[in-house]
Amino acid sequence: MSPAYGPCMPPSSPVPYGSWPTPLTSALVVRAAARLGEVAVDGGDVWWSESRPGEGGRSALVRRSADGTVTDVLPPPWNARTRVHEYGGAAWTVAGGTVWFTHFDDQRLYRLSPGDDGPVAVTPEPELPAGVRYADLVPTADGSLLAVRETHTSSGSAADVVNEVVRLAPDGTAEVLVSGPHFVSDPRPGPGGELAWLQWDHPDMPWDAAQLVVRAADGTETVVAGGPGESAVQPTWGADGTLWFCCDRTDVWSLWRWRPGGAPELVLDTGTEIAGPQWVFGARRFVLLPGGRVVAAAGGDGGDRLVVLDPDGTASEVRLPGWTALRYLTAAGDGVVCAAGSPTREPVVLRADLCGEAEVLRPARDLGLDPAWFSVPESVTFPTEERGTGIAEAHAVVYPPTNPQVSAPEGERPPLIVMVHGGPTSAHDRGLNLEIQYFTSRGFCVAHVDYRGSTGHGRRYRDALQGRWGVVDLDDVVACARYLADAGRVDPARMAIRGGSAGGYTTLAALTLRPGVFTAGASHFGVADLGALAADTHKFESRYLDGLVAPWPDGADVYAQRSPITHVHALDTPLAVFQGAEDRVVPPEQAEVMVAALRDRGVPHAYLLFEGEQHGFRRAENIRAALDGELSFYAQVWGFDLPAEEGIAPIEVVR
Repeated sequence: MSPAYGPCMPPSSPVPYGSWPTPLTSALVVRAAARLGEVAVDGGDVWWSESRPGEGGRSALVRRSADGTVTDVLPPPWNARTRVHEYGGAAWTVAGGTVWFTHFDDQRLYRLSPGDDGPVAVTPEPELPAGVRYADLVPTADGSLLAVRETHTSSGSAADVVNEVVRLAPDGTAEVLVSGPHFVSDPRPGPGGELAWLQWDHPDMPWDAAQLVVRAADGTETVVAGGPGESAVQPTWGADGTLWFCCDRTDVWSLWRWRPGGAPELVLDTGTEIAGPQWVFGARRFVLLPGGRVVAAAGGDGGDRLVVLDPDGTASEVRLPGWTALRYLTAAGDGVVCAAGSPTREPVVLRADLCGEAEVLRPARDLGLDPAWFSVPESVTFPTEERGTGIAEAHAVVYPPTNPQVSAPEGERPPLIVMVHGGPTSAHDRGLNLEIQYFTSRGFCVAHVDYRGSTGHGRRYRDALQGRWGVVDLDDVVACARYLADAGRVDPARMAIRGGSAGGYTTLAALTLRPGVFTAGASHFGVADLGALAADTHKFESRYLDGLVAPWPDGADVYAQRSPITHVHALDTPLAVFQGAEDRVVPPEQAEVMVAALRDRGVPHAYLLFEGEQHGFRRAENIRAALDGELSFYAQVWGFDLPAEEGIAPIEVVR
């Protein structure tokens, strides 16, 4: 711990909110940062991926051998990252020491075996650069590989993209196993020659109606679960031929099992979500252990906890003290290995037994900070407009301003940042987020809103956004801000809203359709024109808005009514806009149309366009510029000083 930034008594002279000196600088946020990805176990070795901003955002593969030696398996410039669905996931797998991975630059599949000098290309170079992509890689006993293949054409049209399940021989020869559905995922070979997979068609998203299909060895196919009003996820075969999966038939994603010839059977309903929305491939929230036990990570207001289901149906909880955000569960002997974090700890690779004993295999970086610097969140539920949803309350996670070395002037209330998650079918991640702490340690209160439509609260809550995006999400972010202001917890004259992607849309819509509540905003690659998004985006989300807004193009009037760009005449709130130049999900034109309207109206604004960035910023220098730029924007709008010792360059505010 740095002696300069350990906890101590507050200074005698109070410091205004927003101006608090802090060690949580943008430099610290990106210093030696590595966003922990998927985790795998191969014999006695544990593997994981890391996204490293300091290396251009590439995804590195790391192996911890049984003797504790940690090795970077893929040196630069190799980048194990797939663009299937644009969001990727499950871009690599390992078996017997051999790793297969999709390389980001060309999207080809590569193999690296022990003793090889370097990765060897498995699939041929496609005619269209990066036009044939692979994800959800599963090695099989015969040495082949199952994968989801996504093929693009020179037309560039989302309608021409083809998604299939293929079997790849060691020489790269492909056999198509499943073709026809608009989308497929989770190809899983069974112990008796079966094949299970998930499939769904436009206009549904996987969390709407993904079907679990099983093809028996004789070729007959059975839809086990899923379809209209029901979503299945994470099929996993047991050695005895039982198929385990999660399904939201009971409102929350619970654990089910199916035996050939029978009906699906609910085996574990914790009352909270076990699974989550399938934005990326490869999520694992339960695993099968030897002896017939199942271990699942179940969510809740207090975070995740492990639930163990014994063969006799008895369920018990295993608490891992200090670890409340668990991802990528993987079986490891009689225990599990997973990625684990908490609101005050960055993610680590953790090995845990079923008695609650845990060992850190890959520690988080040393931030040199006492935990007293970290704001500890609290869950709040607040009233909101019912709007025909049958639900008149929403949820948020509130982070109070926290700084052990500073006190605020008596009677002053802190500024508020309402943060809006993307998706919108998603939820706030309760692991340690240094970007949130960057603001709370400076004297901001941060409220992360899980508006209606968010996951983690059951299907009924999730479906409340259907047909109402741009309505109930706005109700909920406004209601949260007013709830905190009415409680005297924040300054109503200094309330900002910020979000990325779909959260950026809610930010822009709140400023244009609910003016007068927020006095500043920040949109990170946010949607300004719903119609333009519906007409020009990638295949995975090309019909997403049919359910959230209205069928396109028949509902074009609804799209226009709810698009921030339509109501820019009402926008008089200062706004900062941050955008990636190569974003295929929300193209830069969306940001530039909004910036042009701000300029024409003379509304104070700032705009940063980052070359080489896609949907979300991965490069260290751009992460820093966006974070410091947003802070500088608030300081100029609200009139507070920034700590001089940080030397933050003021962002240009056009007035």
